[in-house]
Amino acid sequence: MAAWINLKIRASAEHAHIISDALIELGALSSSIEDSYLNSENEEALFGEPNIPSNTIWQHNTIESLFNDSVSIDTIIDELKTVTGLSHIDYTLESVEEQNWVALTQSQFEPISILDKLWIVPSWHTSPNPNAINIVLDPGLAFGTGSHPTTHLCLEWLIKEVSINDRVLDYGCGSGILSIAAKKCGAKEVVGVDIDPQAIISSTHNAKENHVDINFYNSESSLNFEADIVVANILSSALSVLAPIIAKACKPQGKIALSGILKEQVEMLTKIYSVWFNLNKPIEREGWILMSGKKKSIS
Repeated sequence: MAAWINLKIRASAEHAHIISDALIELGALSSSIEDSYLNSENEEALFGEPNIPSNTIWQHNTIESLFNDSVSIDTIIDELKTVTGLSHIDYTLESVEEQNWVALTQSQFEPISILDKLWIVPSWHTSPNPNAINIVLDPGLAFGTGSHPTTHLCLEWLIKEVSINDRVLDYGCGSGILSIAAKKCGAKEVVGVDIDPQAIISSTHNAKENHVDINFYNSESSLNFEADIVVANILSSALSVLAPIIAKACKPQGKIALSGILKEQVEMLTKIYSVWFNLNKPIEREGWILMSGKKKSIS
């Protein structure tokens, strides 16, 4: 027996927000608006795109709203016609069965292998390779579960580059995954910084769960730390602005790895960072780039 009803309504840009708001007023447990052509060749790229106002909406929308199965959908549709003035509303219904939502969510996250030398393992799984470096990490509010190409690139780089006496700075630590990996790869000391307080909380928790000693700080605080290795997996806009700070934190002849970069942004960041670093050939993964290099000696 269905526990809920998912009401899907096709709507124009003119009526989408009105309908979505009305559905909440009529008792919907949730309501969302999506491009009707999402994940197709006709998909409209709007949100997050440059020079497009944030209040823009797609021309063809699907509103999905969840109701208890005891609700009369006929009554809901009649109410919507009154609110919108529309004589016809294009909709479909879908039954949503009760199930173990925790188990369903957990099933979407499997252990992730990095060169088979390091595994990111959710707490409800057993590592496929107990002899590898294993990081126990559950999905959370802070960025960094190991599934994103930029995280993969940084982890592969750390596995190859971290040495036993290295002091490592993780700039923009997110979940702390790169900090934890650096420590487990043998780094002598690791420090993580982030501007997001939630990231500091998540990183501290994850480091404790993995039994590693790492200090995490808010990046707005002054940091007196000179690193042999600096890794920064953040957006290119932040990388460009923070370049002097990141460069200062890296000792002469120290190594740097930058990710969160798209192919078309490499030229700009190369120009910025080549002031301080001799840069290597960029590495690409699924359209994302990792830039690395060695800091120039002080002349």
